[in-house]
Amino acid sequence: MMRYKITSVLITLLAGMGFIQAQTANFWTKKNDFGGGKRERAVAFAIGEFGYVATGLDTAENVLKDLWKYDPSMDSWAQMADLPGAGRRDAVGFSLGNKGYVGTGVDNEASIVGLKLKDFYEYDPATNSWIQKADFPGASGNGIYFAAGFEIDSKGYVCGGKVGPNQYSAQLWEYKPSIDQWTSRAPFPGGMRYQLTAFSIGNKGYVGLGANQDVFKKDFWAYNPGSNQWTPIADLPGSERGSATAFSIENRGFVCIGTNGGFLDDLWEYNSVTNEWSVRASFGGSERKNAVSFVLNGKAYVGTGKGYSGKKDGMEEYTPYSYVGLNESTDISFSFYPNPATDKVRIDNSNKNIESYQLMTYDGRLLKDIDANSSHEIEIALDNLARGVYILAARNSQNRIISTKKLILQ
Repeated sequence: MMRYKITSVLITLLAGMGFIQAQTANFWTKKNDFGGGKRERAVAFAIGEFGYVATGLDTAENVLKDLWKYDPSMDSWAQMADLPGAGRRDAVGFSLGNKGYVGTGVDNEASIVGLKLKDFYEYDPATNSWIQKADFPGASGNGIYFAAGFEIDSKGYVCGGKVGPNQYSAQLWEYKPSIDQWTSRAPFPGGMRYQLTAFSIGNKGYVGLGANQDVFKKDFWAYNPGSNQWTPIADLPGSERGSATAFSIENRGFVCIGTNGGFLDDLWEYNSVTNEWSVRASFGGSERKNAVSFVLNGKAYVGTGKGYSGKKDGMEEYTPYSYVGLNESTDISFSFYPNPATDKVRIDNSNKNIESYQLMTYDGRLLKDIDANSSHEIEIALDNLARGVYILAARNSQNRIISTKKLILQ
């Protein structure tokens, strides 16, 4: 269940959170089109300063095995060494350390005549070469496609997927690259499912959505590899969906686009501390499903996929809200009173380095934006706000947060 009311019990939580969300971004920027042409059902991963996109299904319904590298500093694409083995769609891909991993999938546009794949490969960007690794053993060793891949603590995970017509999996498998070994882990508790979506935050993986027999889902589950246990988290507030795209930036997870029978363009951000979802800026391109994503330097890149007009090659860059330390900064000083407050607060506005003040909720939702004028004291009305903990942030002329303080409303 979503929680909106802020209560005083959050004081202790706030002290340990170490961040707040500042309203300085949340927008999409169009980048150069993907260099490999229009496609869907590809995979992507990031290594160092570069993003990589491989495999998929092109406009002629050919399965692909090519690999492309994206350089964000030049906004450019370069073709790299092809994936060994068969071309494929609906594979899994992730990065572990300074290597990329791609495997599973199906080798034909028509899955009924295609071969389900279990082979698995490691890509080394230093040598631009691939090495075959241990086959994926799930689904009785017969291969799988439409599974979800994610990484936690230098290990890769493959969850769910499709085995054949009306046949799905709930299995979870862990891959440890140091010994090139797969281990069966606790199965996904949401049941057998394909078109799942997954991302990682810290030492946990988050898996959800997808479909079983074309009934789309909106539930999400957190996986803790230390205890090998799953825990339900808040459902996605938006539409049920499959074939969505997910990524994580810092300590937030994101779910974007997908299909619920049609095509979607919304973006949702998950806060694992509060177990809440918040809607963010809609995807910068057109509605689509089966797109790819990777994250570089605190920004996400989402593109390719299929929409109402067919397969896509467009790429969009997402700049999230920035995060700043919650600990009260004294580099640029300002003061206010009373604190705790009841119905209003007054700010000592004598610091000329401060251009504006913002009143925000504990998780960074902007409530009031106040210009710093010539007056030496600014009054902010707090009526109609729930009791609890808020943030007052001071910004400079470059619109950067330069000081933050906690405000308690009682």
